[in-house]
Amino acid sequence: MPPQRLSALDASFLAVESPSAHMHVGWAATFEPPAHGPRPDFDDLFAHIAGRLTRAPRFRQRIAPDALGLNAPLWVDAEDFDPGEHIHRSAAEDLAQLTDAVLSEPLRRDRPLWEFWIADRLRNGRIGLVGKAHHCMVDGLAAVELGSLLLDTAPATEPPAEDAQHWLPAPTPRALELLARGAWDLAREQLGLLRNPLALARSPLAIPAFGLHTARALAGAVLPIAPRSRLNEPGSPARHLATTRRPLSDLRAIREAHGVTVNDVLLAAVAGALRRHAERADERPRDLKAMVPVNVRTGDDRAELGNRITFMFVELPASVPDPFVRLQLIGDATRARKQSGVPEDADAALKALSYAPRPVQKAAAHALASPRVYNLVVSNIPGPRIPMYMAGCRLHDAYPVVPLSARHALSVGMTTIGDHACFGLLTDPETLPDSDALADDLDAALDELRATIDGPWPTSRRRPSESATRFRPSPSLTPTG
Repeated sequence: MPPQRLSALDASFLAVESPSAHMHVGWAATFEPPAHGPRPDFDDLFAHIAGRLTRAPRFRQRIAPDALGLNAPLWVDAEDFDPGEHIHRSAAEDLAQLTDAVLSEPLRRDRPLWEFWIADRLRNGRIGLVGKAHHCMVDGLAAVELGSLLLDTAPATEPPAEDAQHWLPAPTPRALELLARGAWDLAREQLGLLRNPLALARSPLAIPAFGLHTARALAGAVLPIAPRSRLNEPGSPARHLATTRRPLSDLRAIREAHGVTVNDVLLAAVAGALRRHAERADERPRDLKAMVPVNVRTGDDRAELGNRITFMFVELPASVPDPFVRLQLIGDATRARKQSGVPEDADAALKALSYAPRPVQKAAAHALASPRVYNLVVSNIPGPRIPMYMAGCRLHDAYPVVPLSARHALSVGMTTIGDHACFGLLTDPETLPDSDALADDLDAALDELRATIDGPWPTSRRRPSESATRFRPSPSLTPTG
C-alpha cells in the first residue's frame, strides 16, 4: 500500500499525546463460548484475528515522521510486521484488571499502532478481549467498524482472505524520497489554501476573510470557557474503566416520553451522575462542559479508517436538582446547536485548519484539548443490534474506551450491543479514585429519568437557572455564513 499522509485531524491526536495522556480508543468485550461444540483456544482466536485484520491494510502500517517536520506524518508499510507483536495472550481471570493494565500503557510508535489482548479463561467462563488502537487511526465509529471485521452474523466463521499469506510490504521510502514528497505535499497544501477561499468568494480579500470565518466558527463552537473542576487536575498515566449496562429499552422509553434523543438521555444521565458524585463528596454540584463527538461520515467513507468526526460542546446542568428539567435543558441546547449549524461550522473550521502551517495546527490541537475548553468527553457510539460471533463465540457485551487528553480525568462512552447499552467510564484513578461509584451514580441517574415517565411530570417548562445558560453560544460569536 503506497504511503499516505495523515489528515490534520488524525495528526492532531498524535500531537496531543503525552506521557500521562495515551490517545488510544478501544473496548473491553466478553464472549460466550459455544454451548455445543469445541471451545476455541488462544491459537484459534489468534489465527482468526490475524486473518481478519488483513482486510484492513492500515493495521500493517506504521507512522513515519515527515522529513521536513512541516507536514503531517506518513503511513508506510511495516516491513517487519508480525501479528505476534500485537495479539497477546493473558492468563487473567478478571477482565477488569487486564483492561486497566492494557489501557495504562502507551502504544509503541515504531510499529503499527494497535494491540489485542485475549483472556481465554475468565473466571465466569467467558472469553475476554481487550482491544486498543491509536486515535490517529480510528475514531469511535471506525473502532466499531474494526470490530465488525472480527465478527460474523452467524456462529460459522468465514475463511480468511485469499491474499492473507501473499501480502508483501511496499519498500520503506528513502530519506530523499520522503524529503521530496514532503516538499511537494507542502506546496500542494499551499495551493489548496489559495483555491479553497477563492471557491468561497472570488475576491482578493478571500484569504483573510476565510481565516476570520474559521476563527469565528471555532470560537462560536467552543466558547465560553469551561469552569474549573477537580476533573481537570494534573493526572497520571494510570487508567481504570468503570462499567455499567442497561436495557436499551430504558433509554428509548425516556426518549419517546420526553421528545428528545437517546444522546440527550445519555448526557442528562451523565449530568445526574456528576450531581450525585458531588453530593457524596459533600461538594456543591456544579455545571460542567462536555465535548460531544459528532459523526460526519457518509456512505462513501463509512468503511474508511481515520477520523471523520467534528465536535459539539454542551453544558451538563448538574446543579439542577430535577432530572426532568436537566433533560429538557440538554434537549433544548443540543437542538439549538444543531439548528444553528454548530457541528457543520466546526467541521468546516477543522478542515480549514488543515491548510494552516504545521506549527499552527499543533497549537490549535493543544488549545482544543485544553481543560479550559471542556471538562469531560461524552460519546454515543452505535454498535451492532443483531447477535454477533467471533470464532463461534457470541458477543455478550462490549464497553467502549474514549481516550483522556491531558488534565482530563473522565470520559464516558456508550455503545449498543444487541438490546443493551454498555457504558464505559474511562478515568484517571489517581484524580478520580471512586469511579466505580460514579458508574453506579450513572445507573441511578437513569433510574431517576425512567421514574419521570411513571409519575406525574411538569406540563410547563420551568425557568432554567442562571448557571444553566452559561454555555449557550454568544450571538456575536456564532457564525452567520
